[in-house]
Amino acid sequence: MKFYQKEIELQPYKRGFHLITNHVLSSIPEINQINIGQLQIFIKHTSASITINENADHTVREDFESHFNKMVPENAPYYKHTYEGSDDMPAHIKASLLGTSINIPITNGKLNLGIWQGIYLCEHRNHVSSRQIVITAFGD
Repeated sequence: MKFYQKEIELQPYKRGFHLITNHVLSSIPEINQINIGQLQIFIKHTSASITINENADHTVREDFESHFNKMVPENAPYYKHTYEGSDDMPAHIKASLLGTSINIPITNGKLNLGIWQGIYLCEHRNHVSSRQIVITAFGD
Protein backbone atom coordinates (compact mmCIF):
# COMPACT_ATOMS: atom_id res chain seq x y z
CA MET A 1 0.00 0.00 0.00
CA LYS A 2 1.20 3.50 -0.83
CA PHE A 3 0.65 6.59 1.36
CA TYR A 4 1.12 10.22 0.35
CA GLN A 5 0.37 13.20 2.53
CA LYS A 6 0.68 16.92 2.00
CA GLU A 7 -0.34 19.94 3.99
CA ILE A 8 -1.21 22.87 1.77
CA GLU A 9 -2.16 26.46 2.42
CA LEU A 10 -5.16 27.81 0.57
CA GLN A 11 -5.29 31.48 -0.33
CA PRO A 12 -7.75 33.57 1.67
CA TYR A 13 -11.22 33.23 0.19
CA LYS A 14 -14.13 35.55 0.87
CA ARG A 15 -17.05 34.21 2.84
CA GLY A 16 -18.96 31.62 0.82
CA PHE A 17 -18.57 28.27 -0.92
CA HIS A 18 -15.59 27.85 -3.25
CA LEU A 19 -14.57 25.04 -5.60
CA ILE A 20 -11.05 23.83 -4.80
CA THR A 21 -11.02 20.52 -6.69
CA ASN A 22 -8.34 21.55 -9.17
CA HIS A 23 -6.16 23.04 -6.44
CA VAL A 24 -6.33 19.78 -4.47
CA LEU A 25 -5.52 17.68 -7.55
CA SER A 26 -2.55 19.83 -8.54
CA SER A 27 -1.20 19.58 -4.99
CA ILE A 28 -1.04 15.79 -4.92
CA PRO A 29 -0.25 14.37 -8.38
CA GLU A 30 0.75 11.08 -6.70
CA ILE A 31 -2.92 10.10 -6.93
CA ASN A 32 -2.16 8.81 -10.43
CA GLN A 33 0.00 6.08 -8.83
CA ILE A 34 -2.98 4.58 -6.95
CA ASN A 35 -5.32 2.12 -8.68
CA ILE A 36 -7.70 1.56 -5.77
CA GLY A 37 -7.66 3.81 -2.74
CA GLN A 38 -8.94 6.85 -0.92
CA LEU A 39 -8.24 10.55 -0.77
CA GLN A 40 -8.92 12.13 2.59
CA ILE A 41 -9.06 15.91 2.98
CA PHE A 42 -9.04 17.52 6.43
CA ILE A 43 -9.30 21.23 7.18
CA LYS A 44 -7.40 22.44 10.26
CA HIS A 45 -9.90 25.11 11.30
CA THR A 46 -13.06 25.45 13.38
CA SER A 47 -14.73 28.20 11.36
CA ALA A 48 -14.46 26.72 7.85
CA SER A 49 -15.44 23.35 6.44
CA ILE A 50 -15.06 20.97 3.51
CA THR A 51 -17.85 19.32 1.53
CA ILE A 52 -18.69 17.86 -1.89
CA ASN A 53 -21.47 19.16 -4.10
CA GLU A 54 -22.42 20.66 -7.50
CA ASN A 55 -19.40 21.77 -9.52
CA ALA A 56 -21.02 23.31 -12.60
CA ASP A 57 -23.52 26.01 -11.65
CA HIS A 58 -22.23 28.79 -9.38
CA THR A 59 -25.76 29.55 -8.20
CA VAL A 60 -25.68 26.34 -6.15
CA ARG A 61 -22.81 27.79 -4.12
CA GLU A 62 -24.67 31.09 -3.76
CA ASP A 63 -27.79 29.25 -2.57
CA PHE A 64 -25.72 27.29 -0.04
CA GLU A 65 -24.44 30.55 1.43
CA SER A 66 -27.93 32.07 1.54
CA HIS A 67 -29.46 29.00 3.15
CA PHE A 68 -26.76 28.59 5.79
CA ASN A 69 -26.98 32.29 6.70
CA LYS A 70 -30.72 31.93 7.22
CA MET A 71 -30.41 28.60 9.07
CA VAL A 72 -27.58 29.85 11.33
CA PRO A 73 -28.04 33.62 11.65
CA GLU A 74 -25.60 36.13 13.05
CA ASN A 75 -26.42 38.14 16.18
CA ALA A 76 -28.69 35.53 17.73
CA PRO A 77 -29.39 36.79 21.27
CA TYR A 78 -28.48 33.43 22.85
CA TYR A 79 -24.87 33.33 21.49
CA LYS A 80 -22.27 33.78 24.19
CA HIS A 81 -19.17 33.12 22.08
CA THR A 82 -18.92 36.38 20.13
CA TYR A 83 -15.38 37.48 21.01
CA GLU A 84 -14.28 37.72 17.39
CA GLY A 85 -17.42 39.31 15.95
CA SER A 86 -20.97 38.51 14.97
CA ASP A 87 -19.86 35.81 12.51
CA ASP A 88 -17.81 33.95 15.15
CA MET A 89 -20.29 31.50 16.68
CA PRO A 90 -22.30 31.02 13.46
CA ALA A 91 -19.04 30.04 11.71
CA HIS A 92 -18.37 27.34 14.32
CA ILE A 93 -21.90 25.96 14.01
CA LYS A 94 -21.76 25.89 10.20
CA ALA A 95 -18.38 24.15 10.29
CA SER A 96 -19.76 21.49 12.63
CA LEU A 97 -22.82 20.95 10.44
CA LEU A 98 -20.76 20.46 7.27
CA GLY A 99 -17.70 18.82 8.80
CA THR A 100 -13.93 19.02 8.76
CA SER A 101 -13.11 16.14 6.42
CA ILE A 102 -14.23 14.19 3.38
CA ASN A 103 -13.18 10.91 1.77
CA ILE A 104 -13.21 10.32 -1.97
CA PRO A 105 -12.50 7.00 -3.71
CA ILE A 106 -9.50 6.83 -6.03
CA THR A 107 -9.99 4.53 -9.02
CA ASN A 108 -7.33 3.98 -11.70
CA GLY A 109 -5.34 7.05 -10.63
CA LYS A 110 -8.27 9.48 -10.59
CA LEU A 111 -10.79 10.76 -8.09
CA ASN A 112 -13.97 8.78 -8.51
CA LEU A 113 -16.33 11.73 -8.16
CA GLY A 114 -19.72 11.97 -9.82
CA ILE A 115 -19.92 13.96 -13.05
CA TRP A 116 -21.31 17.07 -11.30
CA GLN A 117 -19.35 16.81 -8.05
CA GLY A 118 -16.60 19.09 -6.83
CA ILE A 119 -14.74 19.76 -3.58
CA TYR A 120 -15.81 22.91 -1.74
CA LEU A 121 -13.98 25.03 0.75
CA CYS A 122 -16.78 26.49 2.85
CA GLU A 123 -15.58 29.77 4.31
CA HIS A 124 -17.85 30.92 7.13
CA ARG A 125 -15.99 34.02 8.36
CA ASN A 126 -16.09 37.56 6.96
CA HIS A 127 -12.38 38.27 7.39
CA VAL A 128 -9.83 35.45 7.35
CA SER A 129 -6.29 34.70 6.41
CA SER A 130 -5.25 31.55 4.61
CA ARG A 131 -6.60 28.10 5.48
CA GLN A 132 -4.58 24.89 5.88
CA ILE A 133 -5.76 21.52 4.67
CA VAL A 134 -4.13 18.12 4.99
CA ILE A 135 -4.49 15.85 1.97
CA THR A 136 -3.81 12.14 2.37
CA ALA A 137 -3.93 9.68 -0.53
CA PHE A 138 -3.50 5.98 0.07
CA GLY A 139 -4.11 2.68 -1.66
CA ASP A 140 -2.66 0.08 -3.99
